[in-house]
Amino acid sequence: MATPENAPQIPELEDQERRLVLDSFTYDDAWALGNLLVGLARERQAPVAIDITRGGQQLFHAALPGSAPDNDAWIARKRRVVERYHASSYLVGSRFRAKGTTFEDASRLDPDTYAAHGGAFPISVRGAGVVGTVVVSGLPQIEDHKLVVAALERFSSAV
Repeated sequence: MATPENAPQIPELEDQERRLVLDSFTYDDAWALGNLLVGLARERQAPVAIDITRGGQQLFHAALPGSAPDNDAWIARKRRVVERYHASSYLVGSRFRAKGTTFEDASRLDPDTYAAHGGAFPISVRGAGVVGTVVVSGLPQIEDHKLVVAALERFSSAV
């Protein structure tokens, strides 16, 4: 599968994950990040669902106009990739594509349970590692990924 020209490359994706590490991540932070994402999505009229979890507990969920129950299934599948690989779902998929294969063909994981499509990003805390996920579903995978990264960049510079 060809990667669009505007798609971030693996070094850029890895750099995003190195940069977007937080000092802490509380319930209030989940609420603030979730609301920031809702605001960005509304500005773009993006028909997305948004989900934030920490330690296996859902701390934030929103479904905007135009999203559908299927987006929640995509959220769960993308979130499981981040939980398993401790990397963004788009980076995981990109690494498989860089090897000339696909996640679905080479991971040996059930595609009904895991999806290495863009939109899920690890919530990493300095000194603790990956503590949760932030996920968007409803746009093409690159746009889902970029929306999450834009929100995390704004959030991390504000805290």
